[in-house]
Amino acid sequence: MEKLDLKKKWKHLYQPVAGTIAAVDVPPFNYLMVDGEGDPNTALAFEQAVEALYSLSYTLKFSLKKSPSAVDYGVMPLEGLWWADDPKVFFETDKSMWKWTAMILQPDFISNAQVEAAFGEVRRKKNPAALDLVRLETLEEGPSAQTLYLGPFSEEAPTIQRMHDFISASGKELYGKHHEIYLSDPRRTAAEKLKTILRQPMR
Repeated sequence: MEKLDLKKKWKHLYQPVAGTIAAVDVPPFNYLMVDGEGDPNTALAFEQAVEALYSLSYTLKFSLKKSPSAVDYGVMPLEGLWWADDPKVFFETDKSMWKWTAMILQPDFISNAQVEAAFGEVRRKKNPAALDLVRLETLEEGPSAQTLYLGPFSEEAPTIQRMHDFISASGKELYGKHHEIYLSDPRRTAAEKLKTILRQPMR
């Protein structure tokens, strides 16, 4: 059975060069999503959202692997959309006012019926607290700037600013929400070695 590697398929979006800011065109992608707010480092809601997203994503993966079509693929990394009513809070240490959407990209061949079946299975086995908050939704970002950032989350601000400057120098404006893709597990990776893709849609 051949395994579908979505990160390889979308290499320019999921394997960018560190330190280089590039313009990319992001096609519509389907995600399992959970919305919330508060400091992701301390908010129980964020932890519960991640648990529900991974439970569903792995259940979908293994159910499709056992299905008549026998499709296998790697579960994609956790991603997040971030925003606030006052954008200035992103450059402050207090993250309690942050709003977020935690999400995991899904293959485009997954149907609503398969997602509903996975909901039922996860509910029977684990029933994570945030399960009923999960939805399947298409995100359309289109033209965006992105870069691969290496280092702790707390020191992203200068790189984000350079990405914003890149957008301005391109004659465009920020559009939509700040987007991050977490290629490293912070529980098992030293802060200075964390790999995070930073993306900002532009128009």
